[in-house]
Amino acid sequence: MFKAEDVDITFDEEAIQEIAKTAFVINAELENIGARRLHTVMSRLLNEFLFDVPDKIASGSSIVISAAMVRDKLSSLVKNKDLSEYIL
Repeated sequence: MFKAEDVDITFDEEAIQEIAKTAFVINAELENIGARRLHTVMSRLLNEFLFDVPDKIASGSSIVISAAMVRDKLSSLVKNKDLSEYIL
């Protein structure tokens, strides 16, 4: 979806590790729904950016996802485990 708006998105190695860890922890503590949990985590992480393209994030821009950004965006998901809107 980002490519369709000519926006590049990259993930730091630490961000990828943090995303995987978050999905694993929630699966272990709540209900193990496998890779669908990763979809939940990615949706929560990227949703705000998707709404900002193209109005606030211009065509030709780049977004770099860092581990700090992952922790910030997903902290409420991990603490509250409020996944009801995402359960398939």
